[in-house]
Amino acid sequence: MNYLLKTTLIGLFFGTFGTTIGGIIGVLFKNTSKKFLSFVLSLASGLMIAVVCFDLIPESLEICSIPSVVIGVIIGVITMIACDILVQRKFSDGSNVSNKSSSLLKTGIIVSIGLAIHNFPEGLAIGSSFEASVKLGYSLAIAICLHDIPEGLSMGVPMKSGGMKTSKVIFYIILSGITTGIGAFFGALVGSISENVIAMCLSFAAGAMLYIVSGELLPESNKLYSGKMGSLGNIVGFIIGIFATML
Repeated sequence: MNYLLKTTLIGLFFGTFGTTIGGIIGVLFKNTSKKFLSFVLSLASGLMIAVVCFDLIPESLEICSIPSVVIGVIIGVITMIACDILVQRKFSDGSNVSNKSSSLLKTGIIVSIGLAIHNFPEGLAIGSSFEASVKLGYSLAIAICLHDIPEGLSMGVPMKSGGMKTSKVIFYIILSGITTGIGAFFGALVGSISENVIAMCLSFAAGAMLYIVSGELLPESNKLYSGKMGSLGNIVGFIIGIFATML
């Protein structure tokens, strides 16, 4: 029981710490020009594409067959489309905020939902790693914490720029990281949890993140600013993502 609690708390701490630091950095930014916002959203897009291409999909393919991975991706995309529709309805109910603010706030919320989904298999990995070795568990937890920092930034900036209170932004960011602790609990509970379950969770998260990039972040970035900053942000984010997946 003590082992379960300890592993869950470690997953919870490292899962929320990185995103919270990134979120705090995001809400402290004073420059909220369209060019800057476009750059940050594109940066987050590049980061997520790298995570999908070099982390989530390859890990899934090492465990499962291509059809299983594709099914997981499709389910992830469909889930995010459903979430997008629900959030869209909330922001089309006659709200008195500007279209720009409403659109940014919606993007931030969709990103937070997607990252919450993405954090669950990360928690599973942490919990399973502690079963193999304490050193491996801590190493993986720290690596996940570091690569969660830019993800927190990608949530904090659009939410804050969309008019949400700072305290509420931080609350949602912390909430999105809690799923890491939940995943760590199940990973520790099952021990060497079924690899097929982990693979499906990873591919599901990949599908969710692909939809966030193509359906939210890039369209919103291009809508805000049509210059070169969006492309530059995407490239920089992709490069950061490559290094993040190597941790």
